[in-house]
Amino acid sequence: MQLDDGPWIHQMNWKAIRDYLSHSDIALVPVGATEQHGDHTPLMVDTGWAIAVAEGAARETNVLVTPPMHVGWSPHHLAYPGALTLRPETLTAMLVDVCESLIYHGFKKIVLVNGNRISNLPPMEIAAAKVRFSTGAYVSLIDVGLIARQEVSRICTVGENGHGGDSETSFMLHWKPELVDMTRAVKGHSGGSGPFATMPMPCEPPFDVNVLSVRPTAEEYGRASAPEGIGGDATLATAEKGKLVLEAIVRNTAIHINDIRGKTVSVRRPAIPI
Repeated sequence: MQLDDGPWIHQMNWKAIRDYLSHSDIALVPVGATEQHGDHTPLMVDTGWAIAVAEGAARETNVLVTPPMHVGWSPHHLAYPGALTLRPETLTAMLVDVCESLIYHGFKKIVLVNGNRISNLPPMEIAAAKVRFSTGAYVSLIDVGLIARQEVSRICTVGENGHGGDSETSFMLHWKPELVDMTRAVKGHSGGSGPFATMPMPCEPPFDVNVLSVRPTAEEYGRASAPEGIGGDATLATAEKGKLVLEAIVRNTAIHINDIRGKTVSVRRPAIPI
């Protein structure tokens, strides 16, 4: 069965989903965030990553995608107006409920797609583990900043791919150019200091540096990222680079989906979340 009308579960009727489950058991769950990405791009960049990657990979592999989650774990971005955040335990609980709903219907393999590069990982990893341990379902987690970081580092300028920088602005120029104002793009800075990089998993080279994890408060993040709120250099962005970046992330995501397609999974049907 080819999903000619698109992969989105919320755009289908229940009989179409029943038919899908007769031959496939995979679903993607895109999770983004609503937070600033400088003065030149909108607050939905991270949700855009999750939507574009999930939809692209789903079309390549003929699997379904749940409605995207537009709010993630972004407490430090409350330094800038408009940002929204969930408590980490709320994000975990929401994902557990969504996954258990899918499993209740017969989905056995669920791929969480994190568009909020690295920032959403802790609560999402806990959700994936909770569902795996409680149901036996196969639940994996793809982070758009990590699944193709080697390819992205060859496409975009190394050292300039920070928050709202080269790679994120390039992606938006390709995916939703009407939402980007390059006349407002600037070169930002990380504002970091100390003997170790303060990021748990770097998105770009050097990959062999020593790192530690520390989350800035909203006040600290506001000071460090002032005045525009970005890291890296957004002025280097191009739509051509954005196309290549998205294609690389989608390609690697599709490789993972195809790899788990034939995996045998024994699932314990969960109770309906109440």
